[in-house]
Amino acid sequence: MRQGIVVSDKPDKTVVVRVDIARRHRRYHKILRSSITLHVHDESNNAHEGDTVRVQECRPMSRTKRWRLIEVLERAK
Repeated sequence: MRQGIVVSDKPDKTVVVRVDIARRHRRYHKILRSSITLHVHDESNNAHEGDTVRVQECRPMSRTKRWRLIEVLERAK
């Protein structure tokens, strides 16, 4: 399970979610920030741009979709 922010909801039954990752460098202890984008299956077109969502890994739905929407945690303002 991962948590991220919806970047795009343009495709039908799909949302693009950005997951931000912050980790500490082993030697220099500096915080390194990176992000990944996931294509998420949203059956009911429930999530919209700016929403915070929780997603779970699942079987491949298409060439790029390997995640499923579990719930919308917070709506965009």
